[in-house]
Amino acid sequence: MKEKKFISLVIYLHNDGAQLEHFLDQVLPVCEKKFEQFELICVEDSCSDNTMDVLRSYIARNDLRIMVNVVHMSFFHGLESSMNAGRDLAIGDFVYEFDTVFVDYDPAVIVQLYDKLLEGNDIVAASARKKLRFTSSLFYALYNRTSKGNGKIGPETFRLVSRRAVNRIKAMGIHIPYRKAVYKNCGLRTATIGYDPAGSRTSGKRGVSSERTSLALDSFIYFTNVMERISTIVSGSFLLFSIGMAVYAISDIFNKNKPVEGWLSTMIFLSLGFFGVFALLTIILKYLSVILNLIFKRQQYLISDIEKIVNS
Repeated sequence: MKEKKFISLVIYLHNDGAQLEHFLDQVLPVCEKKFEQFELICVEDSCSDNTMDVLRSYIARNDLRIMVNVVHMSFFHGLESSMNAGRDLAIGDFVYEFDTVFVDYDPAVIVQLYDKLLEGNDIVAASARKKLRFTSSLFYALYNRTSKGNGKIGPETFRLVSRRAVNRIKAMGIHIPYRKAVYKNCGLRTATIGYDPAGSRTSGKRGVSSERTSLALDSFIYFTNVMERISTIVSGSFLLFSIGMAVYAISDIFNKNKPVEGWLSTMIFLSLGFFGVFALLTIILKYLSVILNLIFKRQQYLISDIEKIVNS
């Protein structure tokens, strides 16, 4: 018996022509076997290769009879904004979010996520058990240590989200800068299923470093108190240095020694003083920038076209 719940598959595409067909071969048969009805939403984020040709050719060649929508972004938006656009278009009772078409997992994991969600969870993620890059490990460690919520994040390959969770996220605010963190802190039950990566294949793609860096900085500001801690440490260091200079001057007076006259101590004091002031100003300006974006930047993504691919 197939499941009667309507399922949405939201897939992020950015120059994935080399891997898209393999992904569809792995994922679609599982969904066709498990679910009576499902839709495919492909978010095309300014692809400059043959990704769309591969998709259209695959649909025609395999005579797919499912609903296929392609969301064409107006310009390169990056993963988070593009997937928000795709999820907003999804109409399924449950929404699968595939942040990448790289498949290093057994397709049965897709069904495992669905079964785990039916146990009372609203968000279930699949995570590969593998060694992370140093920068990724450092980010997750700092984030989880300074997070304002109880939810801990980690690497995720794809996830399944219930309609209740989608509605909860939309009700929380217009701007969703980092879905993974929002899902973990939305107040609903979450779970993670780990899997051992299959084979030795690699994605062959490199993430956009500037996008990742900006996302990491914004996430720290939105969901952690790390910036507050940094400002406290900088201010405290500046205060301790000032106290140290005062103690040094007083000790010279009591010892009847003439304070050392020179530029060295003065320049050190001024340098650290200006460093502390400008460090605090940088943090304050970043906070103001985020607040302004939250208040005034209502439209978080721009779609140029929504294409429906249907076999006649």
